[in-house]
Amino acid sequence: MGAALALASRGVGRTAPNPPVGCVLVKSGRVIGRGWTQPGGRPHAEAMALAQASANARGATAYVTLEPCAHASTRGPACADSLIEAGVARLVVAMQDPDPRTDGAGLARAAGAGIATSLPVRSADAARIMAGFLTRQRLGRPHVTLKLATSLDGKIAAANGASRWITGEEARAHAHLERARCDLIIVGRGTLDADQPRLDVRLPGLEDRSPRRALLTRDAAPDGWIALASPQDISGVEGVDAVLVEGGAATAGAFLAADLVDRLMIYRAPILIGEGRDAIAGLGLGKLADAHGRWRLTDTRMLGIDSLAVYERVRD
Repeated sequence: MGAALALASRGVGRTAPNPPVGCVLVKSGRVIGRGWTQPGGRPHAEAMALAQASANARGATAYVTLEPCAHASTRGPACADSLIEAGVARLVVAMQDPDPRTDGAGLARAAGAGIATSLPVRSADAARIMAGFLTRQRLGRPHVTLKLATSLDGKIAAANGASRWITGEEARAHAHLERARCDLIIVGRGTLDADQPRLDVRLPGLEDRSPRRALLTRDAAPDGWIALASPQDISGVEGVDAVLVEGGAATAGAFLAADLVDRLMIYRAPILIGEGRDAIAGLGLGKLADAHGRWRLTDTRMLGIDSLAVYERVRD
């Protein structure tokens, strides 16, 4: 399953509206097929793995990070049917598919055909990889990550607006990798006017993974950009399951105030700025007690001399 999860992560930010899924076929202790959801959502991971295994798939065990789909499409057959037809003997699944067109039907169909099924296996890891798809299914909107690069005292720029560069090369490279894993990147008008950001991916070999760009504004957006009048407008942007909010302070505050941030990524440089620009503006917290219990730390690491802390929003 670990190998299937690693394969699934290759598709993050490229498969919407389909989930990024990984599949590994094992027979007699040997991997005979592997696959992951391709850009645009097809072929599915199971289809890729089965094509690689060919006739050897009969009697194999399939490890899949999401329940195989049970609905046929004009773009391809249902993966549950394909696994049955290939003669797979065992199916190990990380988590059930919340899509109402499947939602248990894929597992039931496989079990009805005599395939031994196991669920769940490493479901929390699979959920993080498919956070965009799952948030769209459950909340009807994309998954939102807010990225902040700050000094130790929580500033994103000096008093005169200078902000290049607060963090070092390693942290900036990691941030570009995060860009490559999202469908849409958002900044506010102030950031656009002050920095004229390219918002592309500048990592060797990943240049084609640059996300679409959006501007939080009530005015027109530049050519090639999407204009969003409010944070809630992300729900209506087609083909977007993963959103990265990069700045500035007012935009960060607007998304937080709307409770639309699902993950916080805070890059912190070992510097003090003092009289500078705060990372978040306009949050409007009423009571200090309301701030507690909302965020759960899920990851920390060093990136050169900078640190990264990742928090997930605690929701029912």
